[in-house]
Amino acid sequence: MKQLNLTAGPLGSGIFIFSLPLIFSNVLQVLFNLADVAVAGRFAGPLSLGAVGSTPQVIFFMVGILQGLGGGVNVIAAYHAGANQKKDLEETVKTSFFVCLGFGFLMMFLGVFFATGVLELLKTKEELIELASCYLKIYVLGLPAGAVYNWGNALLSAVGDTKRPLIYLSFAGIINVVLNLIFVIVFRMDVKGVAWASVISQYISAILIFAAVLRGYGDLKFDLKHPFVKMNKVQRILKIGLPAGLQNSIFAFANMFIQYGVNSFDSMTVAGISASSQADPLCYEMMSAFYAACASFIGQNHGAGKPDRVKKTFWLCMFYSFFAALIFSIVLWIFRIPFMKLFTDNEAVIQGGLARIKIMCLTYSCSCLMDNTIAACRGLGHTFVPSIVVSVGSCLFRILWIYTIFRYFGTINSLFSLYFVSWTITGIAEMFYFKKIFKKEFAGKMRTP
Repeated sequence: MKQLNLTAGPLGSGIFIFSLPLIFSNVLQVLFNLADVAVAGRFAGPLSLGAVGSTPQVIFFMVGILQGLGGGVNVIAAYHAGANQKKDLEETVKTSFFVCLGFGFLMMFLGVFFATGVLELLKTKEELIELASCYLKIYVLGLPAGAVYNWGNALLSAVGDTKRPLIYLSFAGIINVVLNLIFVIVFRMDVKGVAWASVISQYISAILIFAAVLRGYGDLKFDLKHPFVKMNKVQRILKIGLPAGLQNSIFAFANMFIQYGVNSFDSMTVAGISASSQADPLCYEMMSAFYAACASFIGQNHGAGKPDRVKKTFWLCMFYSFFAALIFSIVLWIFRIPFMKLFTDNEAVIQGGLARIKIMCLTYSCSCLMDNTIAACRGLGHTFVPSIVVSVGSCLFRILWIYTIFRYFGTINSLFSLYFVSWTITGIAEMFYFKKIFKKEFAGKMRTP
């Protein structure tokens, strides 16, 4: 496949071409995850559906760490590729493999040994906890494979290849859906079948992407004959990746408090809110493709010492992600009733979901202010301060909002307005920080007017 040069050529079309496979890849991943829930609900029963639905925050807590490490690998590899530092790129490829794989096994062991305890802390309903624990303990066996896929995807994206990860994920996702149906319908394996289908598909995608990195892509190569770990690279990967991973986990923690607010409504409204929230990942994952492009393009152009392209990348990715969310919001609003009827025909449930959709359609686009700027900071190799800003300005702010503004008004609008306010406040703070580090990184290299 032709290697995409991130440091030369038109940025507008380059970012779009880079992001398009990521959009399809991210949306497919969401749809395949929804397939797990759909199969569990329609063919295994309501208790199985509730059990699988009780685990996403726990899974996201662990997967978020691995995704953060992948983001760190992406930035470092992009920087060395942009700077044409072949030896450093080789060291990053090899070292990051062992770091990511090690954290994958660590998350797996933590998940196996603490699954039941964590579910109990989250007040999982008694009739669901046995099935939920069983599902989670099997699902986490695939985390080492997930770590390898994130590693390979980060490296290939860093050098401009976003097509092959899409192909591998699509193939593995189809296998996941087929195995879901076979294990649950034919072999009556219930949640175990759904979990094992996910594990097997994760290992398939990991094997495919590992083989791709072994074959090489431009200057990106992994020589199995001489594996090694460079401690300076380990430190840099952890410095960039861990704060981003912990940031993801903090979001999962804050979302538990939002769920507390949701649970204060009647059961029909809660059901409607839960159904309408299935639209969120589709929008966020479309936008996240442009954030990945932002980090990769900025990482390479940072390494190549091209500040003008860094600045232009930031604003182009902001523009693309904003309008992607805007278009999604318009489409969702037009088809809001058919969307809700995918999940239920109960009018009270539909009305509860429509109330949330109304406020979220006015809100989705604003998330790019925060998330795109965080990606830009990560592209320049800075993640610690942005993570602190997000923790305070978004997560802590949301918890305070629940116990003040929402407690006073007690309405759906007052609950979900916290997204718009927190994204805007945090985004402005992050943009001031990006401006500061941009000037620091490119001191003396900016064009004079």
